[in-house]
Amino acid sequence: MQVSVESTSALERRMTVGVSVERIETEVNKRLQQTARRAKVPGFRPGKVPMSVIRQRYEDAARQEALGDLIQSTFYEAVVEQKLNPAGAPAVEPKSFEKGKDLEYVATFEVFPEFTVAGFESIAIERLQADVAEADVDNMLEILRKQNTRFEAAARAAENGDQLNIDFVGKIDGEVFAGGSAKGTQLVLGSGRMIPGFEEALVGAKAGEERVINPTFPADYQNLDLAGKTAEFTVTVNSIAAPQLPELNDDFFALFGVKEGGLEGFRAEVRKNMERELRQAIKSKVKNQVMDGLLAANPIEVPKALISNEVNRLRVQAVQQFGGNLKPEQLPAELFEEQAKRRVVLGLVVAEVVKQCELKPDDARVREMIQEMASAYQEPEQVVAWYYKNDQQMNEVRSVVLEEQVVDTVLQKANVTDKAVSYEEAVKPVEAPQAA
Repeated sequence: MQVSVESTSALERRMTVGVSVERIETEVNKRLQQTARRAKVPGFRPGKVPMSVIRQRYEDAARQEALGDLIQSTFYEAVVEQKLNPAGAPAVEPKSFEKGKDLEYVATFEVFPEFTVAGFESIAIERLQADVAEADVDNMLEILRKQNTRFEAAARAAENGDQLNIDFVGKIDGEVFAGGSAKGTQLVLGSGRMIPGFEEALVGAKAGEERVINPTFPADYQNLDLAGKTAEFTVTVNSIAAPQLPELNDDFFALFGVKEGGLEGFRAEVRKNMERELRQAIKSKVKNQVMDGLLAANPIEVPKALISNEVNRLRVQAVQQFGGNLKPEQLPAELFEEQAKRRVVLGLVVAEVVKQCELKPDDARVREMIQEMASAYQEPEQVVAWYYKNDQQMNEVRSVVLEEQVVDTVLQKANVTDKAVSYEEAVKPVEAPQAA
């Protein structure tokens, strides 16, 4: 087998492979002999068909099959011989494909980039430090109460926070417009569910009252036919219900699975959940900074094939998440290319850190992570046992732990600054950068 390799770009390789006619004929004859043992030809007993007849009937098919298999096997032999690491399937172009002659073909493919991860010292990390204060627990209790608000009929004028049952008809320039009318709609005043000015105009209304209001659609409203236009809504208030916050009692605690310990027991459970959320939030923000730093310090070119594969995965995820009748391939690739490239680069960089630093998932950390996740359930022991019985789930946890070990490895050399903040600031999601 003759092999030559040409670099056509930083990652693309053009490999020419020559296979001797003797090897081709050996493979063809092997297939013909296999066919002869099972071929059914009129006038001959199975296994007694002359090879000349077998060759006449089946040689073309056997040759095509042999050539296809030889291209596949010799390609992998060649990349091993040349110490190449293909990043996708090759595009194969035959150069010589004639019977009785050597086979020669050209395989064009991309290879994984070869690089060394560096620059840990240049990565700046701001690590947040926070505690869960009693006031934070008090605030969380109020949030939980509001999330479980009940509404009771009120014989008074509507106030912010009340739930109104309304009918409404919307018109623009005297004409009813599509989607602008409804009956029996439940609306909490101050929720911001309707366009600006709609809910505010209903404060002070009474049950049975009809009001004509004139809010204006925002200039950036999703329906361009309505954007920036002032509408006239005739609104009938059918009923008014005032919010009633539940009391902090055993019935309320039971909604969250806390059946013992009263208020103190409930506060302890809430605090435990808040502390778990705080740890995860801080860890996540540090990890994101580390990954951003690794990307900035290690710009690498990545194979187009890997990005294309990741784009396709993101398309499938988008369709699964949002549903609808779309097929993944109908979504424009450009929507996902930036995210796909980031994922691919990070995957390669993280894998190289693991390789360079000889990292392996720490079994103690794997168990600790499983126990942490299981602690959110009422029977954590069963959850832990379930994880250890599921290889796929265990491998996912090991991958997460390995990423954490990568983060720890970077932090040992990075420029880390600790910053004391409140619980609220620590758990607040990082805002995505605004597009220019």
